[in-house]
Amino acid sequence: MDVIELNHRQAKAGILDMQVTRSRFLRWAFLGTAGAALVQLAAALAIFLKPQKMGTFGSMVTAGGVGDFAVGSVTRFQDARFYLVRLPEGFIALYQKCTHLGCTIPWKQQDTSEDTLAATGRFNCPCHGSIFDRYGVRKAGPAPRPLDLFPVSIVDGKVVVNTDPKTAILRDAWNPNHATKA
Repeated sequence: MDVIELNHRQAKAGILDMQVTRSRFLRWAFLGTAGAALVQLAAALAIFLKPQKMGTFGSMVTAGGVGDFAVGSVTRFQDARFYLVRLPEGFIALYQKCTHLGCTIPWKQQDTSEDTLAATGRFNCPCHGSIFDRYGVRKAGPAPRPLDLFPVSIVDGKVVVNTDPKTAILRDAWNPNHATKA
C-alpha cells in the first residue's frame, strides 16, 4: 500500500483531521487564553464605564412634611446632594456644589451667620473660602454667583425636591419668588 492510499483511507475514517500536533495545540491554547482575557477585560471596562446611580440624586425626593421644618432651619440630604432651607418666604433646596469649582459645601451651624434669620449658621466652601448665607447668596470668596437651586414643590403637605441636575436653577441674586410657599 502506498502513502496516498493510506492517507485516503485515514481521511475516510476521519483519522487524518483529528491529529493534534504540539504546535496546533499551543496555538489553540494561546488563542483561547487571549480570547478569555479579552472578554474579561471588556466586561470589566463595561462595568467601570456604566454610570452608577448614587443614592437618590437625580430623582424626586420627598424630604418630609411641611411642619417638620422650622423657619430658619437648614437640613442636609446627603444622598440627594442638597440642603433644604425653610425661610419665611417658603422652602428652597440648595445644591451642595460650590459655583466656583464644584466642591461640596458644608453647612457650619456654629459659624457666625451672614443673614438676619439667626445669629449662627452659614455655608463655608473648604476649597477656596467662599461663604454663602442660608439663602445661598455668596457673601465672600471667589464663587461667581449664588448656589444653584433645585425645584421644590408641596404635594399633599409633603416637601418634594427634584434633584435632577438638568432642572437646577442658576441665578445671579436672591429673589423671594425662588422660594416655594408652604
